[in-house]
Amino acid sequence: MTKFSANLGFLWTELALPDAIHAAHAAGFDAVECHFPYDVPAGDVVKALQDTNMQMLGINTRRGNPEAGDNGLCSIPDRVEEARAAIDEALAYGAEISALCVHVMAGTGYGEAAHATFVSNLRYACSKAGKLGLTILIEPLNTYDAPEYFLNGTDQARGIIEEVGADNLKLMFDCYHVQLLEGDISNKLEEFLPLIGHIQFAAVPGRGAPDHGELNYAHVFKRIAELGYRQPLGAEYKPDSATSDGLAWMCDLR
Repeated sequence: MTKFSANLGFLWTELALPDAIHAAHAAGFDAVECHFPYDVPAGDVVKALQDTNMQMLGINTRRGNPEAGDNGLCSIPDRVEEARAAIDEALAYGAEISALCVHVMAGTGYGEAAHATFVSNLRYACSKAGKLGLTILIEPLNTYDAPEYFLNGTDQARGIIEEVGADNLKLMFDCYHVQLLEGDISNKLEEFLPLIGHIQFAAVPGRGAPDHGELNYAHVFKRIAELGYRQPLGAEYKPDSATSDGLAWMCDLR
């Protein structure tokens, strides 16, 4: 049976994070993940996770200043100090709540300088994360939603993972982003499975629940199971109405 993780960056956003964890548990999710939990005391998150016996799969590094257009910091050559402070913060918070992964957000940028900066920051992150038992994730984002994002392809991500050369650096394979970037989801999943640390999903193109759109998630989830991937899949979609009112897909797609 397919397991699902609720991404609380998009689901139950009207609730405080501890309450959203409880809501995800009540709805039948197997795990949770979130984007930027830093305004919530880690102890409150730990208590909610313990009360529900839920695992926090992962969190993101801070984006920087979104109002100024920041979408991550780690590929920006003149912001290395700020990027590493965000990495340190995420690793400390992730360790305190016993998260499994930290997604290091690249940010904007082009060319060799951005590439070298991202690789250097990832080596820093992987070294520190390894001592805490954490996995570092990187995620290609599609060029429609994030037109200037540095990391925008699975081959690019693979090259960076190979160059960094750390056992605890993995690919966040978001079916929504990969479909918009490249398509061919079933074959891409098989090709990149050895590098995948987490899989996410949403309808394409609208990023809604996975019960409509151009991707047949019944087929996709079956293929993932056939490949031997057993970890919870991340429901990172934007609900059309109250989250709890739109979860019929969970029964249909398990």
